[in-house]
Amino acid sequence: MTRFTVLLLAALTATAAVASDRNFVFFLVDDLGCKDLGFEGSSFHETPNIDALADAGMRFDQGYAACQVCSPSRASILLGKATPRHGITDWIGAASGMKWNRDDRVLPAEYVHNLPHEDVTLAEAFRDGGYTTFFAGKWHLGAEGSWPEDHGFDINKGGWNVGSPGGGYFAPWKNPRLESGPDGESLTIRLANETASFIDEHQDKPFLAYLSFYTVHGPIQTREALCNKYRDKAKQMGLLGNQSRFELQRRLPVRQVQDNPIYAGMVETLDTAVGIVMEKLKQTGLDKNTVVIFTSDNGGVSSGDSFSTSLLPFRGGKGMQWEGGIREPFIIHVPGTTKPGSISQTPVIGMDFYPTMLELAGLPLKPEQHVDGVSLVPVLKGGAIADRDLFWHYPHYGNQGGEPSSIIRSKNWKLIFYHEDGRTELYDIEKDPAEETEIASLHPDVEAELRSRLDAWLDETGAKLPKPDPRFDARKFEERLTRVRETLMPKLERQHADYLDKSKKPSPDWWGSAAD
Repeated sequence: MTRFTVLLLAALTATAAVASDRNFVFFLVDDLGCKDLGFEGSSFHETPNIDALADAGMRFDQGYAACQVCSPSRASILLGKATPRHGITDWIGAASGMKWNRDDRVLPAEYVHNLPHEDVTLAEAFRDGGYTTFFAGKWHLGAEGSWPEDHGFDINKGGWNVGSPGGGYFAPWKNPRLESGPDGESLTIRLANETASFIDEHQDKPFLAYLSFYTVHGPIQTREALCNKYRDKAKQMGLLGNQSRFELQRRLPVRQVQDNPIYAGMVETLDTAVGIVMEKLKQTGLDKNTVVIFTSDNGGVSSGDSFSTSLLPFRGGKGMQWEGGIREPFIIHVPGTTKPGSISQTPVIGMDFYPTMLELAGLPLKPEQHVDGVSLVPVLKGGAIADRDLFWHYPHYGNQGGEPSSIIRSKNWKLIFYHEDGRTELYDIEKDPAEETEIASLHPDVEAELRSRLDAWLDETGAKLPKPDPRFDARKFEERLTRVRETLMPKLERQHADYLDKSKKPSPDWWGSAAD
Protein backbone atom coordinates (compact mmCIF):
# COMPACT_ATOMS: atom_id res chain seq x y z
CA MET A 1 0.00 0.00 0.00
CA THR A 2 1.47 3.36 -1.00
CA ARG A 3 1.80 6.30 1.38
CA PHE A 4 -0.74 8.19 -0.76
CA THR A 5 -3.28 5.37 -0.34
CA VAL A 6 -2.76 5.38 3.43
CA LEU A 7 -3.31 9.14 3.59
CA LEU A 8 -6.39 8.88 1.38
CA LEU A 9 -7.92 6.16 3.57
CA ALA A 10 -7.16 8.22 6.65
CA ALA A 11 -8.87 11.22 5.11
CA LEU A 12 -11.93 9.18 4.16
CA THR A 13 -12.09 7.75 7.68
CA ALA A 14 -11.91 11.23 9.18
CA THR A 15 -14.68 12.41 6.89
CA ALA A 16 -16.88 9.49 7.92
CA ALA A 17 -16.16 10.21 11.57
CA VAL A 18 -17.83 13.62 11.36
CA ALA A 19 -20.62 12.53 9.02
CA SER A 20 -23.28 13.09 11.69
CA ASP A 21 -24.01 16.50 13.19
CA ARG A 22 -25.85 14.99 16.14
CA ASN A 23 -25.11 16.07 19.69
CA PHE A 24 -25.59 13.78 22.67
CA VAL A 25 -26.95 14.33 26.17
CA PHE A 26 -26.69 11.34 28.49
CA PHE A 27 -28.62 11.47 31.78
CA LEU A 28 -27.40 8.88 34.30
CA VAL A 29 -29.25 8.88 37.63
CA ASP A 30 -27.86 7.22 40.73
CA ASP A 31 -30.10 4.58 42.38
CA LEU A 32 -33.27 5.57 40.53
CA GLY A 33 -35.74 2.69 40.53
CA CYS A 34 -37.56 1.47 37.44
CA LYS A 35 -40.90 2.27 39.14
CA ASP A 36 -39.95 5.70 40.50
CA LEU A 37 -41.23 7.66 37.50
CA GLY A 38 -44.69 8.65 36.37
CA PHE A 39 -44.44 6.97 32.98
CA GLU A 40 -43.35 3.77 34.73
CA GLY A 41 -46.46 3.76 36.90
CA SER A 42 -45.64 5.80 40.01
CA SER A 43 -48.70 7.68 41.28
CA PHE A 44 -46.82 9.26 44.20
CA HIS A 45 -43.72 10.73 42.55
CA GLU A 46 -44.17 13.57 40.03
CA THR A 47 -41.85 13.58 37.01
CA PRO A 48 -43.45 15.55 34.14
CA ASN A 49 -40.17 16.43 32.38
CA ILE A 50 -38.86 12.87 32.35
CA ASP A 51 -42.29 11.60 31.33
CA ALA A 52 -42.25 14.06 28.42
CA LEU A 53 -38.86 12.73 27.33
CA ALA A 54 -40.26 9.18 27.36
CA ASP A 55 -43.24 10.36 25.30
CA ALA A 56 -40.92 12.01 22.76
CA GLY A 57 -38.65 9.01 22.21
CA MET A 58 -38.51 5.26 22.68
CA ARG A 59 -38.61 3.60 26.05
CA PHE A 60 -37.41 0.07 26.67
CA ASP A 61 -39.66 -1.74 29.15
CA GLN A 62 -37.02 -4.43 29.62
CA GLY A 63 -34.01 -2.20 30.12
CA TYR A 64 -31.30 -3.49 32.44
CA ALA A 65 -28.23 -2.19 34.25
CA ALA A 66 -25.04 -4.21 33.93
CA CYS A 67 -24.95 -4.72 37.69
CA GLN A 68 -27.10 -4.27 40.77
CA VAL A 69 -24.70 -1.69 42.25
CA CYS A 70 -23.18 1.50 40.89
CA SER A 71 -19.46 1.41 40.01
CA PRO A 72 -19.62 -1.82 37.94
CA SER A 73 -22.66 -0.62 36.03
CA ARG A 74 -21.11 2.80 35.34
CA ALA A 75 -17.89 1.20 34.10
CA SER A 76 -19.85 -1.08 31.75
CA ILE A 77 -21.66 1.89 30.19
CA LEU A 78 -18.38 3.67 29.50
CA LEU A 79 -16.52 0.58 28.30
CA GLY A 80 -19.18 -1.54 26.59
CA LYS A 81 -17.97 -4.54 28.58
CA ALA A 82 -19.61 -6.83 31.12
CA THR A 83 -18.35 -6.46 34.68
CA PRO A 84 -16.05 -9.53 34.87
CA ARG A 85 -14.18 -8.35 31.76
CA HIS A 86 -13.18 -4.95 33.17
CA GLY A 87 -12.93 -6.32 36.72
CA ILE A 88 -14.94 -3.67 38.59
CA THR A 89 -17.53 -5.99 40.10
CA ASP A 90 -18.47 -4.06 43.24
CA TRP A 91 -18.86 -0.43 44.23
CA ILE A 92 -15.39 0.97 44.67
CA GLY A 93 -14.55 1.05 48.35
CA ALA A 94 -16.50 -2.04 49.36
CA ALA A 95 -14.63 -4.59 51.49
CA SER A 96 -13.53 -7.82 49.84
CA GLY A 97 -11.66 -10.97 50.78
CA MET A 98 -10.75 -11.28 54.45
CA LYS A 99 -11.58 -7.59 54.99
CA TRP A 100 -15.23 -8.62 54.77
CA ASN A 101 -16.23 -9.58 58.29
CA ARG A 102 -20.01 -9.79 58.61
CA ASP A 103 -20.59 -13.42 59.51
CA ASP A 104 -21.29 -14.60 55.96
CA ARG A 105 -20.58 -17.92 54.28
CA VAL A 106 -18.15 -16.73 51.58
CA LEU A 107 -15.50 -14.06 51.09
CA PRO A 108 -16.46 -11.52 48.42
CA ALA A 109 -14.16 -11.69 45.40
CA GLU A 110 -11.38 -9.16 44.90
CA TYR A 111 -12.06 -6.53 42.26
CA VAL A 112 -10.46 -3.70 40.26
CA HIS A 113 -10.54 -0.27 41.95
CA ASN A 114 -9.85 2.07 39.01
CA LEU A 115 -11.31 2.29 35.52
CA PRO A 116 -8.68 0.55 33.35
CA HIS A 117 -6.63 2.97 31.26
CA GLU A 118 -5.98 0.36 28.59
CA ASP A 119 -9.64 0.48 27.58
CA VAL A 120 -11.05 3.10 25.21
CA THR A 121 -13.95 4.78 26.97
CA LEU A 122 -17.06 6.06 25.26
CA ALA A 123 -15.83 9.60 25.96
CA GLU A 124 -12.44 8.89 24.37
CA ALA A 125 -14.13 7.48 21.27
CA PHE A 126 -16.26 10.62 20.96
CA ARG A 127 -13.38 12.99 21.68
CA ASP A 128 -11.25 11.24 19.06
CA GLY A 129 -14.17 11.62 16.65
CA GLY A 130 -14.14 15.39 16.98
CA TYR A 131 -16.64 15.85 19.82
CA THR A 132 -16.19 18.12 22.82
CA THR A 133 -16.85 15.96 25.87
CA PHE A 134 -18.34 17.16 29.16
CA PHE A 135 -18.93 15.35 32.45
CA ALA A 136 -20.91 16.54 35.46
CA GLY A 137 -21.70 14.79 38.72
CA LYS A 138 -20.89 11.39 40.18
CA TRP A 139 -17.90 9.43 38.89
CA HIS A 140 -16.95 6.80 41.53
CA LEU A 141 -14.68 4.96 39.10
CA GLY A 142 -11.32 5.41 40.74
CA ALA A 143 -8.94 7.62 42.67
CA GLU A 144 -7.17 10.72 41.39
CA GLY A 145 -5.45 9.82 38.14
CA SER A 146 -8.54 7.88 37.11
CA TRP A 147 -11.10 10.70 37.12
CA PRO A 148 -13.24 11.85 34.15
CA GLU A 149 -10.50 14.07 32.72
CA ASP A 150 -8.20 11.03 32.68
CA HIS A 151 -10.64 9.00 30.59
CA GLY A 152 -11.67 11.24 27.72
CA PHE A 153 -13.75 14.05 29.18
CA ASP A 154 -12.52 17.52 28.27
CA ILE A 155 -14.44 19.14 31.12
CA ASN A 156 -15.22 17.69 34.55
CA LYS A 157 -17.67 19.33 36.92
CA GLY A 158 -17.88 17.38 40.13
CA GLY A 159 -16.59 13.90 39.28
CA TRP A 160 -14.07 12.33 41.69
CA ASN A 161 -13.53 9.35 44.00
CA VAL A 162 -16.72 9.26 46.00
CA GLY A 163 -20.16 7.85 45.31
CA SER A 164 -22.24 10.10 47.54
CA PRO A 165 -22.17 13.90 47.82
CA GLY A 166 -19.63 15.13 50.34
CA GLY A 167 -21.47 17.49 52.66
CA GLY A 168 -24.88 16.53 51.28
CA TYR A 169 -27.14 17.94 48.59
CA PHE A 170 -27.11 21.56 49.70
CA ALA A 171 -24.18 23.97 49.77
CA PRO A 172 -21.70 24.15 51.29
CA TRP A 173 -20.58 20.80 49.85
CA LYS A 174 -17.14 19.23 49.67
CA ASN A 175 -15.97 18.44 46.15
CA PRO A 176 -12.51 19.13 44.68
CA ARG A 177 -13.97 19.30 41.16
CA LEU A 178 -16.96 21.56 41.84
CA GLU A 179 -16.73 24.83 43.73
CA SER A 180 -19.44 25.07 46.35
CA GLY A 181 -22.26 27.48 45.67
CA PRO A 182 -23.97 29.92 48.01
CA ASP A 183 -25.34 28.38 51.19
CA GLY A 184 -28.38 26.28 50.45
CA GLU A 185 -27.79 25.85 46.71
CA SER A 186 -29.06 22.50 45.44
CA LEU A 187 -26.28 20.29 44.09
CA THR A 188 -28.71 18.59 41.70
CA ILE A 189 -29.84 21.90 40.20
CA ARG A 190 -26.26 23.17 40.09
CA LEU A 191 -25.15 20.19 38.00
CA ALA A 192 -28.04 20.79 35.60
CA ASN A 193 -27.12 24.47 35.30
CA GLU A 194 -23.48 23.58 34.65
CA THR A 195 -24.63 21.24 31.86
CA ALA A 196 -26.96 23.87 30.40
CA SER A 197 -24.11 26.42 30.41
CA PHE A 198 -21.85 23.95 28.63
CA ILE A 199 -24.50 23.40 25.95
CA ASP A 200 -24.95 27.14 25.52
CA GLU A 201 -21.21 27.73 25.14
CA HIS A 202 -20.52 24.79 22.79
CA GLN A 203 -23.56 24.77 20.52
CA ASP A 204 -21.52 25.41 17.37
CA LYS A 205 -19.58 22.15 17.59
CA PRO A 206 -20.72 18.55 18.17
CA PHE A 207 -20.69 17.64 21.85
CA LEU A 208 -21.30 14.82 24.30
CA ALA A 209 -22.73 16.07 27.60
CA TYR A 210 -22.76 13.31 30.24
CA LEU A 211 -24.78 14.40 33.27
CA SER A 212 -24.30 11.80 35.98
CA PHE A 213 -26.42 12.88 38.93
CA TYR A 214 -25.45 12.12 42.52
CA THR A 215 -29.15 12.07 43.33
CA VAL A 216 -31.16 10.03 44.31
CA HIS A 217 -28.42 8.25 46.25
CA GLY A 218 -28.48 8.71 50.01
CA PRO A 219 -28.50 10.73 52.11
CA ILE A 220 -32.11 11.46 51.24
CA GLN A 221 -32.55 15.23 51.57
CA THR A 222 -35.04 17.74 50.21
CA ARG A 223 -36.38 21.17 50.94
CA GLU A 224 -39.03 21.56 53.62
CA ALA A 225 -41.65 22.82 51.18
CA LEU A 226 -41.26 19.77 48.94
CA CYS A 227 -41.38 17.40 51.88
CA ASN A 228 -44.60 19.01 53.09
CA LYS A 229 -46.06 18.87 49.59
CA TYR A 230 -45.64 15.10 49.50
CA ARG A 231 -46.79 14.70 53.10
CA ASP A 232 -50.03 16.36 52.02
CA LYS A 233 -50.20 14.18 48.94
CA ALA A 234 -49.73 11.03 51.01
CA LYS A 235 -52.64 12.14 53.19
CA GLN A 236 -54.81 12.80 50.13
CA MET A 237 -53.97 9.32 48.83
CA GLY A 238 -54.86 7.70 52.14
CA LEU A 239 -51.29 6.64 52.93
CA LEU A 240 -51.10 7.89 56.52
CA GLY A 241 -52.51 4.77 58.15
CA ASN A 242 -50.63 2.29 60.26
CA GLN A 243 -50.00 -0.09 57.40
CA SER A 244 -46.77 -2.06 57.37
CA ARG A 245 -44.26 -0.63 54.89
CA PHE A 246 -41.67 -3.42 54.99
CA GLU A 247 -41.38 -7.09 54.19
CA LEU A 248 -38.38 -9.23 55.13
CA GLN A 249 -36.78 -10.68 51.99
CA ARG A 250 -33.96 -13.08 52.88
CA ARG A 251 -31.58 -10.78 54.75
CA LEU A 252 -33.14 -7.32 55.10
CA PRO A 253 -36.51 -5.56 55.09
CA VAL A 254 -37.65 -4.35 51.67
CA ARG A 255 -39.98 -1.38 51.25
CA GLN A 256 -43.41 -2.19 49.78
CA VAL A 257 -44.97 1.30 49.61
CA GLN A 258 -44.09 4.55 47.82
CA ASP A 259 -44.93 7.23 50.38
CA ASN A 260 -41.56 8.66 51.44
CA PRO A 261 -41.99 12.48 51.20
CA ILE A 262 -38.27 13.24 51.46
CA TYR A 263 -37.41 10.88 48.63
CA ALA A 264 -40.34 12.14 46.55
CA GLY A 265 -38.96 15.67 46.91
CA MET A 266 -35.58 14.44 45.67
CA VAL A 267 -37.23 12.81 42.65
CA GLU A 268 -39.07 16.04 41.83
CA THR A 269 -35.81 18.02 42.08
CA LEU A 270 -34.22 15.51 39.70
CA ASP A 271 -37.09 16.04 37.28
CA THR A 272 -36.67 19.81 37.52
CA ALA A 273 -32.96 19.42 36.74
CA VAL A 274 -33.70 17.31 33.66
CA GLY A 275 -36.16 20.02 32.59
CA ILE A 276 -33.45 22.69 32.84
CA VAL A 277 -31.23 20.83 30.38
CA MET A 278 -34.09 19.99 28.02
CA GLU A 279 -35.23 23.62 28.01
CA LYS A 280 -31.71 24.75 27.09
CA LEU A 281 -31.72 22.36 24.12
CA LYS A 282 -35.03 23.88 23.03
CA GLN A 283 -33.85 27.47 23.50
CA THR A 284 -30.77 26.89 21.38
CA GLY A 285 -32.62 24.91 18.72
CA LEU A 286 -30.41 21.91 19.45
CA ASP A 287 -33.39 19.77 20.40
CA LYS A 288 -33.77 19.00 16.69
CA ASN A 289 -30.41 17.24 16.40
CA THR A 290 -29.54 16.08 19.92
CA VAL A 291 -29.84 12.46 20.97
CA VAL A 292 -31.06 12.28 24.58
CA ILE A 293 -30.59 9.17 26.71
CA PHE A 294 -31.93 8.62 30.20
CA THR A 295 -31.20 5.69 32.52
CA SER A 296 -30.08 4.65 36.00
CA ASP A 297 -27.10 2.66 37.23
CA ASN A 298 -28.93 0.07 39.35
CA GLY A 299 -32.22 -0.65 41.03
CA GLY A 300 -33.95 1.70 43.43
CA VAL A 301 -33.10 1.67 47.12
CA SER A 302 -35.93 -0.38 48.56
CA SER A 303 -33.63 -1.88 51.19
CA GLY A 304 -30.38 -0.96 52.92
CA ASP A 305 -29.02 2.57 52.69
CA SER A 306 -32.11 4.76 53.02
CA PHE A 307 -34.88 2.21 52.34
CA SER A 308 -36.39 4.93 50.13
CA THR A 309 -38.78 3.43 47.63
CA SER A 310 -40.80 0.46 46.45
CA LEU A 311 -40.34 -1.20 43.07
CA LEU A 312 -43.42 -3.40 43.09
CA PRO A 313 -44.39 -5.51 41.30
CA PHE A 314 -40.67 -6.26 40.93
CA ARG A 315 -38.92 -8.05 43.77
CA GLY A 316 -36.03 -6.56 45.70
CA GLY A 317 -34.04 -3.49 44.72
CA LYS A 318 -30.52 -2.10 44.59
CA GLY A 319 -27.86 -4.68 45.42
CA MET A 320 -30.21 -7.62 44.93
CA GLN A 321 -30.28 -10.30 42.27
CA TRP A 322 -33.97 -10.01 41.44
CA GLU A 323 -35.55 -7.74 38.83
CA GLY A 324 -35.86 -4.80 41.21
CA GLY A 325 -32.08 -4.72 41.46
CA ILE A 326 -31.27 -4.60 37.76
CA ARG A 327 -34.30 -3.27 35.84
CA GLU A 328 -33.93 0.38 34.89
CA PRO A 329 -35.68 3.32 33.27
CA PHE A 330 -34.23 3.19 29.75
CA ILE A 331 -35.11 5.97 27.29
CA ILE A 332 -33.51 6.90 23.95
CA HIS A 333 -34.78 9.86 21.96
CA VAL A 334 -33.33 10.36 18.48
CA PRO A 335 -35.05 13.28 16.72
CA GLY A 336 -36.28 12.22 13.31
CA THR A 337 -35.66 8.53 14.02
CA THR A 338 -37.51 7.30 17.09
CA LYS A 339 -41.28 7.24 16.89
CA PRO A 340 -42.71 9.43 19.68
CA GLY A 341 -44.16 7.36 22.49
CA SER A 342 -42.84 4.08 21.12
CA ILE A 343 -42.24 1.20 23.54
CA SER A 344 -39.86 -1.68 22.91
CA GLN A 345 -40.04 -5.03 24.67
CA THR A 346 -36.52 -5.98 23.50
CA PRO A 347 -34.32 -6.87 26.50
CA VAL A 348 -31.41 -4.39 26.49
CA ILE A 349 -28.52 -3.66 28.84
CA GLY A 350 -26.12 -0.85 29.75
CA MET A 351 -23.30 -2.06 27.48
CA ASP A 352 -25.54 -1.39 24.47
CA PHE A 353 -25.25 2.38 24.81
CA TYR A 354 -21.62 2.47 23.55
CA PRO A 355 -22.14 0.95 20.06
CA THR A 356 -25.58 2.57 19.73
CA MET A 357 -24.18 6.04 20.31
CA LEU A 358 -21.20 5.48 18.01
CA GLU A 359 -23.49 4.42 15.19
CA LEU A 360 -25.84 7.36 15.75
CA ALA A 361 -22.84 9.71 15.70
CA GLY A 362 -21.51 8.27 12.46
CA LEU A 363 -18.33 7.19 14.24
CA PRO A 364 -16.59 3.86 13.58
CA LEU A 365 -17.72 1.01 15.78
CA LYS A 366 -15.12 -0.54 18.08
CA PRO A 367 -16.18 -4.19 18.38
CA GLU A 368 -12.94 -5.11 20.12
CA GLN A 369 -13.94 -2.65 22.89
CA HIS A 370 -17.72 -2.85 23.25
CA VAL A 371 -17.64 -6.63 23.08
CA ASP A 372 -20.73 -7.14 25.22
CA GLY A 373 -22.93 -4.46 23.71
CA VAL A 374 -24.93 -4.33 20.49
CA SER A 375 -26.19 -1.32 18.60
CA LEU A 376 -29.87 -0.66 19.20
CA VAL A 377 -30.21 1.53 16.11
CA PRO A 378 -32.28 -1.13 14.26
CA VAL A 379 -34.75 -1.15 17.16
CA LEU A 380 -34.82 2.66 17.30
CA LYS A 381 -35.81 2.62 13.62
CA GLY A 382 -38.66 0.20 14.27
CA GLY A 383 -36.80 -3.01 13.50
CA ALA A 384 -35.23 -5.69 15.66
CA ILE A 385 -31.94 -7.17 16.81
CA ALA A 386 -31.10 -10.87 17.11
CA ASP A 387 -32.09 -12.73 20.26
CA ARG A 388 -29.24 -13.06 22.74
CA ASP A 389 -28.56 -14.09 26.30
CA LEU A 390 -27.90 -11.43 28.94
CA PHE A 391 -25.55 -12.06 31.85
CA TRP A 392 -24.70 -10.56 35.25
CA HIS A 393 -21.98 -11.39 37.76
CA TYR A 394 -21.93 -9.99 41.30
CA PRO A 395 -19.64 -12.11 43.52
CA HIS A 396 -20.31 -9.90 46.56
CA TYR A 397 -22.78 -9.20 49.35
CA GLY A 398 -24.81 -6.05 48.79
CA ASN A 399 -25.31 -3.55 51.60
CA GLN A 400 -28.97 -3.86 50.68
CA GLY A 401 -29.23 -7.61 51.28
CA GLY A 402 -28.10 -9.00 47.95
CA GLU A 403 -26.23 -12.31 47.80
CA PRO A 404 -23.17 -13.36 45.73
CA SER A 405 -24.68 -14.58 42.50
CA SER A 406 -24.46 -14.84 38.74
CA ILE A 407 -27.43 -14.55 36.40
CA ILE A 408 -28.41 -15.50 32.88
CA ARG A 409 -31.53 -14.29 31.11
CA SER A 410 -32.40 -16.21 27.93
CA LYS A 411 -35.65 -15.15 26.23
CA ASN A 412 -38.31 -15.50 28.94
CA TRP A 413 -36.11 -17.58 31.28
CA LYS A 414 -34.01 -16.19 34.12
CA LEU A 415 -31.63 -18.38 36.13
CA ILE A 416 -29.90 -17.16 39.30
CA PHE A 417 -26.91 -19.15 40.56
CA TYR A 418 -25.88 -18.55 44.20
CA HIS A 419 -22.19 -18.82 45.00
CA GLU A 420 -22.71 -19.53 48.71
CA ASP A 421 -24.06 -23.03 48.23
CA GLY A 422 -24.54 -23.67 44.50
CA ARG A 423 -28.32 -23.49 44.58
CA THR A 424 -30.27 -22.04 41.67
CA GLU A 425 -33.53 -20.23 41.11
CA LEU A 426 -35.39 -20.36 37.80
CA TYR A 427 -38.14 -17.94 36.81
CA ASP A 428 -40.29 -17.35 33.76
CA ILE A 429 -39.95 -13.57 33.63
CA GLU A 430 -42.65 -13.18 31.02
CA LYS A 431 -45.30 -14.97 33.10
CA ASP A 432 -43.86 -14.12 36.50
CA PRO A 433 -42.06 -10.72 36.42
CA ALA A 434 -42.39 -10.49 40.21
CA GLU A 435 -40.31 -13.69 40.60
CA GLU A 436 -42.81 -15.16 43.03
CA THR A 437 -42.66 -18.76 41.82
CA GLU A 438 -39.34 -20.59 41.56
CA ILE A 439 -39.72 -23.42 39.00
CA ALA A 440 -36.32 -25.11 38.58
CA SER A 441 -37.69 -28.47 39.67
CA LEU A 442 -40.41 -28.25 37.01
CA HIS A 443 -37.93 -27.56 34.18
CA PRO A 444 -34.71 -29.49 34.91
CA ASP A 445 -33.63 -29.46 31.25
CA VAL A 446 -33.94 -25.66 31.08
CA GLU A 447 -32.07 -25.30 34.35
CA ALA A 448 -29.23 -27.54 33.15
CA GLU A 449 -28.94 -25.77 29.78
CA LEU A 450 -28.89 -22.28 31.30
CA ARG A 451 -26.42 -23.32 33.98
CA SER A 452 -24.12 -24.68 31.28
CA ARG A 453 -24.28 -21.43 29.31
CA LEU A 454 -23.72 -19.37 32.44
CA ASP A 455 -20.69 -21.44 33.45
CA ALA A 456 -19.24 -21.08 29.95
CA TRP A 457 -19.69 -17.31 30.09
CA LEU A 458 -18.08 -17.03 33.52
CA ASP A 459 -15.12 -19.04 32.25
CA GLU A 460 -14.83 -17.06 29.01
CA THR A 461 -14.86 -13.69 30.81
CA GLY A 462 -12.38 -14.76 33.49
CA ALA A 463 -14.87 -14.05 36.26
CA LYS A 464 -13.48 -14.05 39.80
CA LEU A 465 -15.48 -16.14 42.26
CA PRO A 466 -16.05 -15.94 46.02
CA LYS A 467 -14.27 -18.35 48.34
CA PRO A 468 -15.54 -19.98 51.54
CA ASP A 469 -14.98 -17.89 54.66
CA PRO A 470 -13.23 -20.08 57.27
CA ARG A 471 -14.57 -17.79 60.00
CA PHE A 472 -18.23 -18.44 59.21
CA ASP A 473 -20.34 -19.14 62.28
CA ALA A 474 -23.92 -20.22 61.52
CA ARG A 475 -25.04 -19.25 65.01
CA LYS A 476 -23.86 -15.66 64.61
CA PHE A 477 -25.53 -15.48 61.20
CA GLU A 478 -28.87 -16.55 62.69
CA GLU A 479 -28.45 -14.05 65.52
CA ARG A 480 -28.01 -11.32 62.95
CA LEU A 481 -31.23 -12.30 61.18
CA THR A 482 -33.02 -12.27 64.54
CA ARG A 483 -31.82 -8.69 65.16
CA VAL A 484 -33.09 -7.70 61.74
CA ARG A 485 -36.55 -9.13 62.46
CA GLU A 486 -36.90 -8.03 66.06
CA THR A 487 -35.01 -4.72 66.15
CA LEU A 488 -34.44 -3.27 62.68
CA MET A 489 -37.92 -3.96 61.23
CA PRO A 490 -39.83 -2.16 64.04
CA LYS A 491 -37.33 0.71 64.00
CA LEU A 492 -37.80 1.20 60.26
CA GLU A 493 -41.58 1.11 60.56
CA ARG A 494 -41.48 3.88 63.20
CA GLN A 495 -38.95 5.99 61.32
CA HIS A 496 -40.78 5.89 58.01
CA ALA A 497 -44.14 6.59 59.64
CA ASP A 498 -42.53 9.65 61.24
CA TYR A 499 -41.49 10.93 57.81
CA LEU A 500 -45.18 11.69 57.21
CA ASP A 501 -45.67 13.48 60.54
CA LYS A 502 -45.64 17.24 59.95
CA SER A 503 -44.71 17.89 63.57
CA LYS A 504 -41.35 16.21 63.01
CA LYS A 505 -38.37 17.41 60.99
CA PRO A 506 -35.87 14.96 59.48
CA SER A 507 -33.14 17.44 60.46
CA PRO A 508 -33.25 20.50 62.75
CA ASP A 509 -32.03 22.81 60.00
CA TRP A 510 -33.22 20.89 56.92
CA TRP A 511 -29.52 20.36 56.12
CA GLY A 512 -28.94 24.10 55.82
CA SER A 513 -31.04 24.30 52.68
CA ALA A 514 -32.16 27.77 51.71
CA ALA A 515 -35.74 28.76 52.38
CA ASP A 516 -38.08 28.22 49.45
